[in-house]
Amino acid sequence: MRHQKKKKIGKGMDSRRKLLRTVASSVVLYERIETGYANARAAKSYVEKAITQAKDSSLHSRRLLLSKLSPMAAKKAIEVLGPKYKERKGGYTRLIKLNNPKAGNSKAVLELVE
Repeated sequence: MRHQKKKKIGKGMDSRRKLLRTVASSVVLYERIETGYANARAAKSYVEKAITQAKDSSLHSRRLLLSKLSPMAAKKAIEVLGPKYKERKGGYTRLIKLNNPKAGNSKAVLELVE
């Protein structure tokens, strides 16, 4: 059976969870980061779900965001990004692949749309 195979980033699930948390927190705080393409692809859906959660500013959603993001990022998501994307249905992030044929690994820019 194929139970939702996920891409491996790092050594195990704990490492993947920590990486997603830090990349997503950076995207929320700085609104634009440059990272590896695989990390950006994995973090994109994580950030989208966090911003959707931030649109509802209830106590439950605050606590869920604090478990997913750093405290400063969760605060910014609720106070700034939630109201900013209130009318938008989805698609809060943009992923731009940076091709450099001389570099071995491909880089990407993960940013929030206006």
